[in-house]
Amino acid sequence: MKYKKSWFCLLAAVLLFAVTMSWSGLASQQISPDAGHLRGKLLTHLIRQQMTVNHFSHKPLDDKISQAAFDLYIQQLDFQKRFLLESDIQQLSLYRNRIDDDIVRGNLELHKTGARLLRIRVNFVMNMIDDLLNKKFDFNKKDQIETDPEKIDYAKNSVDLKRRWEKILKYQVLMRYVQLLEERTGSGKNTAANEGKVDKILLNEAVQKVRRSTHHLLGRLLEETEQDHFERFLNAYVRAYDPHSAYLAPDALEDFEIYMKGSLEGIGATLREDDGFIRVVEIIPGSPAARQGQLAAEDIILKVGEGDREPVDVTETRLRDAVRLIRGKKGTVVRLTVRKPTGREQIIRLVRDVVEIEEGFAKSTTLPVPGKTGKHYGYLRIPSFYRDFSETRDGQSARNVTDDVRRELQLLVKKGIDGLVLDLRDNGGGSLSDAIDIAGLFIPKGPVVQVKDSEGEVRVYEDEDPGIVYGGPLVVLVNRFSASASEILAGAIQDYGRGVIVGGGGTHGKGTVQAIFDMDQPLAYGPLQKLAPLGALKVTVQKFYRISGGSTQVKGVVPDIQLPDRLAFLETGEKFIEYALPWDTTRRVSFKRWAQAPEVATLRHLSAQRVEKGHRFDAVVAETRRNAQRSRATLRSLNLNSVLRERTALQERGLEAETADHEVEAPLEHFSGKHLEEKVAQDLYVQESIAVLGDLHNQLAGHDCTLAGALSSR
Repeated sequence: MKYKKSWFCLLAAVLLFAVTMSWSGLASQQISPDAGHLRGKLLTHLIRQQMTVNHFSHKPLDDKISQAAFDLYIQQLDFQKRFLLESDIQQLSLYRNRIDDDIVRGNLELHKTGARLLRIRVNFVMNMIDDLLNKKFDFNKKDQIETDPEKIDYAKNSVDLKRRWEKILKYQVLMRYVQLLEERTGSGKNTAANEGKVDKILLNEAVQKVRRSTHHLLGRLLEETEQDHFERFLNAYVRAYDPHSAYLAPDALEDFEIYMKGSLEGIGATLREDDGFIRVVEIIPGSPAARQGQLAAEDIILKVGEGDREPVDVTETRLRDAVRLIRGKKGTVVRLTVRKPTGREQIIRLVRDVVEIEEGFAKSTTLPVPGKTGKHYGYLRIPSFYRDFSETRDGQSARNVTDDVRRELQLLVKKGIDGLVLDLRDNGGGSLSDAIDIAGLFIPKGPVVQVKDSEGEVRVYEDEDPGIVYGGPLVVLVNRFSASASEILAGAIQDYGRGVIVGGGGTHGKGTVQAIFDMDQPLAYGPLQKLAPLGALKVTVQKFYRISGGSTQVKGVVPDIQLPDRLAFLETGEKFIEYALPWDTTRRVSFKRWAQAPEVATLRHLSAQRVEKGHRFDAVVAETRRNAQRSRATLRSLNLNSVLRERTALQERGLEAETADHEVEAPLEHFSGKHLEEKVAQDLYVQESIAVLGDLHNQLAGHDCTLAGALSSR
């Protein structure tokens, strides 16, 4: 019923459109000759209606939206600036302030012009690739290539474009040659043995591999249709409202499910198209990628190789095409060439498998209290707010995170824990109802979150059960990848003063809610049903607010105790995403703070002293500093000896970083029992959380508080 008005407006729009088109004869029973044109006009009209009526911001379709849509379209058209010339961009810029008017008229031309210009330039590059690769590259010359497209301009002319591709190919051949050299000699041994020498056989192999890979990439670009460009344009237009709204094209039900489920069968990772690259958003707990441990959020997938075959370049490739390369039968091998946020490239070998869901469920263990024999703290990991929304089976409710967390908490309470670490790191969210219910396991009856819809109406969601399961000292661990429902739970715990939020920097800041609209539903009425399928539209329709009044959007949740953040060099989070909705506030709702709320300032001071004097985080701080420097240094050498020395240094540092990462934040989802306890005990952030629990326990004891009543009938 919530979107009844929306569907009424959409149906009315379809009927009006059908009448208008019937007047011109396009919606008659014989629509085949003009079906593509009519479908595009209808789809544009429906999307415009939906975005105008339903989007949370109610942004008008004006020149501002037109400019944002244009910039987003140009970014995805040729983000790496490897094809288009300055004159092409100038020609396309004529549409920059016209998109809004063209959408209203239903007469879109930008994507047609963009497709035509890109095809011309790709053909030009295709015709010169072999000549450039047949030249003998001079790897002794001191030269560099800029790898950050934001730091370069489009080529001035065809001569400039040819020079650019000469450097691109030289860099690719050089990196492929070094990789082949390392495979033959062993990593870390290349510098001393090979400086100043070029193996002609390996070099020729590198050239041929780059030749095949580049021709494959360009061939795929030439296969793109005008419809592909049209769908990309629609997505750019929708994303101009906010980054979480999107047009989902109807290429196949399989692709639609990828968007909806947020995971990829085969390796278990959430991916997105990001300015010409395929970027990893999240690793699915229990998946092959999670078990292998090397692929991580914010990695960019550059190439995909099937078994021992030559890897395929997936830059400038549609997500659906990259997905088809990555997925495969259980037991087969896929090799991903990825670029880490530091700029380091790495080949990751993964064995495809079915995601082991059991490993993605909440789990717990106990940890000894330092210096107190027989005392234990609890550790509870929630990897996501999962819920099987299918109907009940055999009279029992489907599995959900609330029931699992309640069960784990009850087990921990029976063991007599003296405190609890609730780990929400890397938890990207999920079911809102479960975030509310889990908050209720720690607090009595009361409000948890506010949700504002696109009409400005605010609804307060409450925990309605006065009972709690655990009432003792609580620390909640978060990081930059704690998002959405995780931020709701952490924010509620913080607002109530129920526990202490600990983490490296703030959370992600994703405080919006999306709804999926099936664009085919209104087509059942009238002659336009032959134009289906039109796909779906994901629209941001609501926004989250904490009970204290502030939105979780952009700002997220700022930890009470901020520890050195090994991810601080990453520009990740809502505040770094173009056209993200802003932070704002709504009214504060009435709620009763926890009677034993911690004195955060004192706990923060004690933690800072430990971190400063204990030196446990020194390696994290040092590695973060090096990674920040590396990520800013986007110029890459085209000199063989320089690359060999740099690779050797990175390999040596990489081993140190791998050890440090293992100690700091090891992947925990696929461990259980004693193994989970051992892994958690190695985690620096958990270690400091345990120390904070000790401080919190002493603080509560100093106030002569009691922890009685921790276990209730709930």
